[in-house]
Amino acid sequence: MNADYFSLPRPSLRFVPIWRRNFMVWKKMAGSSILGHLADPVIYMLGLGYGLGGMLPQVSGMSYIAFLSAGTVCYSTMNSASFEALYSGFARMHEQRTWDAILNTPITLDDIVFSEIAWAASKSLLSGLAVLLVIWLVGLHSPLSLWIIPLAMLVGLCFAALGLIVTALAPAYDFFMYYFTLVITPMVLLCGVFFPVDQLPPLLQTVSSALPLTHAINLARPLLNDLVPAHFMWHIAVLLGYSLAGFYVSLVLFRKRLSQ
Repeated sequence: MNADYFSLPRPSLRFVPIWRRNFMVWKKMAGSSILGHLADPVIYMLGLGYGLGGMLPQVSGMSYIAFLSAGTVCYSTMNSASFEALYSGFARMHEQRTWDAILNTPITLDDIVFSEIAWAASKSLLSGLAVLLVIWLVGLHSPLSLWIIPLAMLVGLCFAALGLIVTALAPAYDFFMYYFTLVITPMVLLCGVFFPVDQLPPLLQTVSSALPLTHAINLARPLLNDLVPAHFMWHIAVLLGYSLAGFYVSLVLFRKRLSQ
């Protein structure tokens, strides 16, 4: 592999026009897009929160709907960023050849990949905000819950960067089912969205502690209950680490793919 593939990323502010281009395209179908990303997590939150929650005592010192709400806002943000980085990103890169057109300008591949991450994170922020608004409307609000807004952006950056790695490797859309089946779905089940992680066997708890969604939920759940998360700097550092590593690895893979 060419050594140039591994050079450090050098994004610039030239990513902003690409972000704006994606935003202008998205505006034409913003309503259906937001509704599509909002319906699934809200149905889970309200259905399980009130239905199953009515049969459960408190979970981890809080009502089950409060417990589930924190996991749902992170789950929704993760899904939104992943879908945008995978399906929409692949369409712009491979099907529509939008990236090829942009590369004929002074903009570099580094700027394009960074703009894809920034745009997917922006969309996931909207999804997180929509779910958070529903959470507030059902009465689960606290001053510290406002910190979930920047957390949603960080979670979006993390999963957008990881999703682009898969996009760089994908030969076709069907390839993404492997990622959702083998990575996203197990992560939802292992990271404490629906039940406490300490209910899992010790080995699975160890696996869970290394997954980014666990760190996101460990930040969101205390904030929703007006508490400062324990070890919050560590959780933030892990999410940032996944974001930076995902950006670099995806950029290396895109450099190799687009040079062939």
